[in-house]
Amino acid sequence: MLLMILRRLRAPLIILILAYAVSVGGLAVMPGMLPDGTPTRLGYFHAFYIVSYTATTIGFGEVPYPFTDAQRLWLTITIYISVIGWTYTLASVFALVNDMAFRAAVARSHFAWRVRGITDPFVIICGYGQSGATLARALDRIGLRLVIIEMRADRAARIAIEDYRSPPLVLTSDARLPDVLDDAGIHKPECEGLIALTGDDSANQAIAIGARALVAGLKIVARAKARVAQANLEAFGGMHVINPFETFATNLALGLDAPESLQLEEWLTASLGSPLPEKVELPRGLWILVGYGRFGQAISRVLDKAGIPWKAIDPQAGVDDPEHLLDSDNTEEALCDAGIAEAKALVAGTDIDAINLGVTTLARRVRPDIFVMIRQNQSADRVLIEAARARLAFVQSELMVHECLQVLRTPMLGRFVWRVRVEGREFAREVIERLTAAVGNGTPRAWRFQCDVMQPGMFTAFFQKQGEPLRIQHLLSNPVHPSSRLPAMVLMCERRQESILLPPDDMVLKPGDSLLFVGRDAARQLQARYLSDPHSVEFALTGIEPPRSWLLRRLAEHRRRAKAARGESA
Repeated sequence: MLLMILRRLRAPLIILILAYAVSVGGLAVMPGMLPDGTPTRLGYFHAFYIVSYTATTIGFGEVPYPFTDAQRLWLTITIYISVIGWTYTLASVFALVNDMAFRAAVARSHFAWRVRGITDPFVIICGYGQSGATLARALDRIGLRLVIIEMRADRAARIAIEDYRSPPLVLTSDARLPDVLDDAGIHKPECEGLIALTGDDSANQAIAIGARALVAGLKIVARAKARVAQANLEAFGGMHVINPFETFATNLALGLDAPESLQLEEWLTASLGSPLPEKVELPRGLWILVGYGRFGQAISRVLDKAGIPWKAIDPQAGVDDPEHLLDSDNTEEALCDAGIAEAKALVAGTDIDAINLGVTTLARRVRPDIFVMIRQNQSADRVLIEAARARLAFVQSELMVHECLQVLRTPMLGRFVWRVRVEGREFAREVIERLTAAVGNGTPRAWRFQCDVMQPGMFTAFFQKQGEPLRIQHLLSNPVHPSSRLPAMVLMCERRQESILLPPDDMVLKPGDSLLFVGRDAARQLQARYLSDPHSVEFALTGIEPPRSWLLRRLAEHRRRAKAARGESA
């Protein structure tokens, strides 16, 4: 930025320096006279002093003695020269300050300086559309700092007036540029991940691949709406790619086979405190799809695999598949032609929310009890979607929040959710029952407990333990009152290459074990004492609170030595 300032102000500064040099040099050689009539001349220091206050029109008078006519004439010339020079220089400065490129450079320099000062964990979000804004608020609620890069100035300016616990750092720029990602702190150890959520698949690809090239081990999440873009990113590897349409379709397939698994997954990945969602039993009769774009096509592939008949209505559907596609508008007549009277489910999946609401109203006139699934495109149309009274709603921003939180917050939770899908609905039902009994109906906090022997508490538990070995039940006991249980539950234990689902409380732990806990946030904070406080570990293992002060520890050590001495003498 300094080089830019010097380059833009080069000519004004040169003119101003020349004006001062000529003025000071001329005044120094002009003949003067002392009060007693002795000829003299001003030194360069006095000449520079006089020109300085004359050029700025301060006017201190004639010092250190009255000037001669020659000196006064030269000062008159100096006034006009300096005024012209300063006018040109100040006009150039004002033009530079109002220049958009300069203001962008200043904003970026200030942004990079603030990012360098971040000492807390943070996430970089590229794109602040509907999904980006919803995700930013969710990450802010769980205590992560945010660095946001957005191309559109109006969206970036909106962030300043929104309510955040920790105001995000915002840069209006193109996140595809490597130097922009560098200024955003992608190389900082506090950076926990990067999320590419722009509205352009090609931009998301460039951002994700560029970030992977800059930092190999960084968690990267990229949205790709087109299957080709998704395949390209997955082929590159090293990142989590989310296709919202395909993800929703996958969840739909899971709901057809194991609705309890889908219910558990949505609950565990929802915002903290969200109630347990209702289990949705999807019908297996005829499905009517209104809108056959990427969303409708993703659903149709799921229905084909499940053997469920379907019919799609779209004015641009064409006649390639007359058995399934109806080239018509979204009228009641078109719904009747598609078989709405016998249909079990309606999917209102166009890209216009008003049309989706209208379609559901028309369908209920013919079939009041039909199962309705609706797509929400704009967050401002939430009232319209709620008015449809749909059993299921596809809200892209909410789906992206669930998927991103699953990747960024607790990756181990994602592996558990995958295992739940494999185990089936009976296992999911058991987890829901046990979890609600342990922590209630609100969405619990998920965290990973690592049995790291480099932590003081775990070192004591495994190498300086007294009493019984460390078990899961000890980590579930309150470190302040070991007789009481923390409001938490363990879902999975990872030991080397083995994953143990719902391990029993009496399972003996080993160094290096990773445990996935879910529960209230207060339980997580209390359980963290077992990592940092050896006394809490000793209290849980022995049931005897160890001495904490220096005096009590010395007395305990004295009693131990005395007891050992009596044993030897005996």
